[in-house]
Amino acid sequence: MPTVLVTGSTSGIGRETALELARLGMHVIVHGRDAGRLRDASEEIGRDSRGPVDTALADLGSLVQVRELAADIGRRFERLDVLVNNAGVYMIRRHVTDDGLEETFAVNVLAPFLLTQLLLPLLDASAPARIINVSSSAHQAIRSVDFHNLQGERRYLGYEAYSLSKLGDILITYQQAERLDPARVTSNALHPGAVSTKLLHKGFGFGGRPVEEGARTPVYCAAAKELAGVTGRYFVDEEPRESSALSYDVELRHRFWAECERMTGAPVST
Repeated sequence: MPTVLVTGSTSGIGRETALELARLGMHVIVHGRDAGRLRDASEEIGRDSRGPVDTALADLGSLVQVRELAADIGRRFERLDVLVNNAGVYMIRRHVTDDGLEETFAVNVLAPFLLTQLLLPLLDASAPARIINVSSSAHQAIRSVDFHNLQGERRYLGYEAYSLSKLGDILITYQQAERLDPARVTSNALHPGAVSTKLLHKGFGFGGRPVEEGARTPVYCAAAKELAGVTGRYFVDEEPRESSALSYDVELRHRFWAECERMTGAPVST
């Protein structure tokens, strides 16, 4: 039975993704940062599940807690077949975490980067395994990357910070795919669509498609048999699509990866 960890799965797309994967019979680990919401979500998912449901509590705005989450998963579970990096935030105003990091960049980029690096040994031991990074079409708004303003140090605009973080997720995905043996671990990114979630309402002021539709592509990337060995792709509506031209800049990708390693102190993958 495949084991899958879905970050940010107490609400929105993450919750629906976890629910659908549980219905498919996967062993789902529901993650959240609030104990009460985590309990409620796991109970709801458990009622419809064809497999076991577990929980993992951590605030991804803290690199310490990201490391603790990875260690907890490693202690409690013998395998991890799929990691869905779904958790994300949209901050209208710049906010700095206890680590001294801008929150959008910390949660949307550094947390999944570090968590994935720390869980790679478990994923590799469970091969064939999959890494799925939930990005957004908003990444297309970024035309260039200012490494002196990655965290809005000089200028902060909520949409720009969010869009940059989602470009970062794709850059990381493509770099992971280059570094990993696709016969063992694949790495793909996706755009779930404009989905009616708290994030969409907060950041953009309007609704979108139902969460059930938003979860289709993450579920597809996690479970579709035809995606075995497929890596380094960007999916929209369950189909591979081209991401922005900037996302294919190899030099940018390498530099962005190095910055993430530096900012997290993550181990270097081979």
